[in-house]
Amino acid sequence: MLNPLKEKSEQELWKQYKKAKDPKIRDFFVKQYAPLVKYVAGKVAIGMPHNVEFDDLVGFGVFGLFDAIEKFDPEKHVKFKTYAVTRIRGAIFDELRAIDWVPRSVRQKSRQLEETVRHLESQLGRVATDKEIAKAMDMSTGDFQKMILKISGTSILSLNDVWNTGEENDKISIVDSIESPTSLNPDTIVEKEEVKRVIIEAIQELPEKEKKVLVLYYYEDLTLKEIGEVLAVTESRISQLHTKAIMRLRTKLTSIKKGIF
Repeated sequence: MLNPLKEKSEQELWKQYKKAKDPKIRDFFVKQYAPLVKYVAGKVAIGMPHNVEFDDLVGFGVFGLFDAIEKFDPEKHVKFKTYAVTRIRGAIFDELRAIDWVPRSVRQKSRQLEETVRHLESQLGRVATDKEIAKAMDMSTGDFQKMILKISGTSILSLNDVWNTGEENDKISIVDSIESPTSLNPDTIVEKEEVKRVIIEAIQELPEKEKKVLVLYYYEDLTLKEIGEVLAVTESRISQLHTKAIMRLRTKLTSIKKGIF
């Protein structure tokens, strides 16, 4: 038996759902976009510790899909898929934060690193090198690189920290800006121009290799392994570059965040 909903355009279904909130239409959308949840969960799973189960990530993401369906506004002329990815990813990270999966020792190292970089770069007035950061932390460059790999999982969560834009229920995450660093979608980022300017500026000031890793990972949708092949370096090196890029972003944004709001 044919599903009559399949004979209607998606735009028609959205209009109908917004008016009547028909659960049959909602279930239709859930089924249609279920593969998107698995796709986003798969991206998040890369680099996560073994104790984080893929099926759990998918389960968390389903909540984000439901949220996206309820809050999506077809009048804003944004593709639902684009809108849903942010909601799904956000729901996954919200749940990961709630269960606090990052070991305390790793979290402490991450905070120590961010504080060191914040202090060092404010003194230098420029991006600090690995050697300078390692020296400030009283460790060898090799030990510093090992530490970066150890805390790489926390950088993925950090990237999805959100900033309020000043409007009720309107938020922007760092990752939303990385996904399109030169031409942000106003429907996604909303109206807070100062927030957008600060985040874009912070991204543009990253060392070239770190910025390239972020764009390839979040915008071009490549895996860390694929980025390693593109840049002719190992996957672990890409993981280090990714972690340092996010750490620098968080350091810079945290130091100026209080001055914006």
